Amino acid sequence: MADQIRLREIDESNRDDHSRLTADDVCYFLFEYTSRKGYSFSTTNQLISNLKKKPSGAGRPGYQYKAHAIRECAAYLTEALNPKWLAKATLVPVPCSKAKDHPDFDDRVERICRSIGPSRPDVRALIVQTESTDASHEVGDGDRTTVEELLEIYRIDEALADPPPSVIAIVDDVLTVGTHYRAMHTKLSERFPGVRIVGVFIARRIFPTITFENLE
Repeated sequence: MADQIRLREIDESNRDDHSRLTADDVCYFLFEYTSRKGYSFSTTNQLISNLKKKPSGAGRPGYQYKAHAIRECAAYLTEALNPKWLAKATLVPVPCSKAKDHPDFDDRVERICRSIGPSRPDVRALIVQTESTDASHEVGDGDRTTVEELLEIYRIDEALADPPPSVIAIVDDVLTVGTHYRAMHTKLSERFPGVRIVGVFIARRIFPTITFENLE
């Protein structure tokens, strides 16, 4: 995918692509996922497509690539993250769109976090989603779950809240408009006031470049 894996920061050049982020948010990403294109469009599109395979599809042809994608993402983050920072950070995975009792409940992001090596990072699923929603990548932007709706169904797992984290990294696979990040940030900052919070994403969503050829 790249000779050297490194994190890039969301800044003034690309923040407008993610409308729920503010100038105060500190977010990093590894790759760029091109929306409206299939898995064959790019290596990143293929990675994300494999990562998002539904658990209810286990046993179907190609499902084995999901586990490989999880290992790949963990390896990329292992290479990109500063070990000294990782030793003091708490990684908080964004929960999937389905509640734990749903057949398509998917803990892929937590599995990525727990596979980061070589030392075991502090990974805590501090945010639990209590009701299932539509997956963001399966609906149009206008039908996506809102920040306000997520805040209604996000809960802090108090059993995991002690000891208080000193720095939190909200981890997710794809940054789209930033709705889930915004809701996670709100809940976590309320529970742990003053704790530094950053976002870490495998990829950020971009749209294909429009050319005259596209319009023909």
